Amino acid sequence: MFATGLPPIALSFFSVVSTLIAIPAGVQMIAWITTIWSGRPVWRTPLLFVVGFIVLFLMGGLTGVMFAVVPFDQQVTDSYFVVAHFHYVLFGGAVFPIFAGLYYWLPKMTGRLLDEGLGQANFWSMFVGFNLTFLPMHVVGMLGMPRRVDTYPSGLGWDGINLVETIGAYVLALGILAFAVNFLWSLKRGELAGPNPWFANTLEWATTSPPPDYNFETLPTVTGRDPLWDRYDETGRPILTSHGGCSARRWARSYWRPSRNES
Repeated sequence: MFATGLPPIALSFFSVVSTLIAIPAGVQMIAWITTIWSGRPVWRTPLLFVVGFIVLFLMGGLTGVMFAVVPFDQQVTDSYFVVAHFHYVLFGGAVFPIFAGLYYWLPKMTGRLLDEGLGQANFWSMFVGFNLTFLPMHVVGMLGMPRRVDTYPSGLGWDGINLVETIGAYVLALGILAFAVNFLWSLKRGELAGPNPWFANTLEWATTSPPPDYNFETLPTVTGRDPLWDRYDETGRPILTSHGGCSARRWARSYWRPSRNES
């Protein structure tokens, strides 16, 4: 809107409103980080995608607030800087959480875990490929490359940067291919998930994986906000179910971290 010839008072209105977007976005960031901090994070593939989403969404938000500055916006309007910004917000803010959800809930749907090694390769290739693709677009946009062009003269300083972006796009595509391979492999050869492979606290993990048509034979009793963490043994640790071939106690020693109230 800053480049459409609006009068200064209208530009001021759009600038103020665009800046105010940072307030609810900041509250979101605090809520997400606090949720992880106060929980029992397990550093496996689903959480990697969640943290990757927070990092990318933060970067996209920072460049978004920059657009609220009218002189800056008028310089980069319709350039590759804008392309970089909205991909950080839309791809980083939507696609990465979708992959986190797939790795987290597909074991409940299929009854089998996705491979952790392939999962981490999936995450890092997508994270690195994404940043190789879109981070340089901020630079080439500042150098004046417009959006929606299919070719341009050489010698403008854009060639090397665009080559890096192309390489990054292929790395990103390989990451998505790794997920497809992981998913198909897990359907036949994946480790059995069991009812609650993540030792999570919510009710979908209180039944088998995949769940029966009726979900629960009897309605589960809920006495607090963490119904599956309400039972504790004599040491104060939650009573856990088995995790495939790994005993619950050994898995808990490896991955479980008590909250502050229990420390």
